[in-house]
Amino acid sequence: MNVLLFGATGMIGQGVLRECLRDPGVRSVVAVGRVASAQRHEKLRHVVTPDLTNLSAVSTEITGITACFFSLGVTAVGMTEQQYTAVTYDLTIAVARAIGRLNPNMTFIYVSGQGTDSSEKGRSMWARVKGRTENALLAMPFKMYMFRPGAIIPLHGIRSRTGWYNAFYAVATPLYPLLRRIFPGSVTTTELLGRAMIAVAREGFDKRVLETADINRVAEGAAPAT
Repeated sequence: MNVLLFGATGMIGQGVLRECLRDPGVRSVVAVGRVASAQRHEKLRHVVTPDLTNLSAVSTEITGITACFFSLGVTAVGMTEQQYTAVTYDLTIAVARAIGRLNPNMTFIYVSGQGTDSSEKGRSMWARVKGRTENALLAMPFKMYMFRPGAIIPLHGIRSRTGWYNAFYAVATPLYPLLRRIFPGSVTTTELLGRAMIAVAREGFDKRVLETADINRVAEGAAPAT
């Protein structure tokens, strides 16, 4: 499997990248972004481009792809709906259309979030925009899966670029086994999320929208990377 990854420098993307590099069934990973991640590996190639909404200049680098994992995202805190839409909806849809034209048989997996509003009519701005994004992706003519994780605990030294998130994770990570028992449908880890994305890209799934419980079940049923 040849993977195209967006968001490799973020917390979720770091976790997905780690699992891709560990999985013997993933032959190559192309990480696309405005900056390259610090990760280096024989299977990994970085493609740096200043404008992710226009990938024509790097089209030869992003063909022959089996799966595209899209984990780019920002917090909606302090943003207007127009600003959040530009990053969350406009960018995602532009990338998906461009990648889909080049790789019509690929699987595209979008990391959304628990509580996303598929009706696009709820009171929560971020949930409406995420719902609109999911709906537009699901209408595209190739294999699409939406992942809606709840709380994500970073493992293996992975850190968020948002300082206060790291303060929360410093407290929450040791409590993960307890949190998982209390909130089994709301808590996952970067490792489980990455493993689930690879498994669904490889084998498919009977639902196109996966909630946290689905993500954990898929990951735990997949063969562990060696």
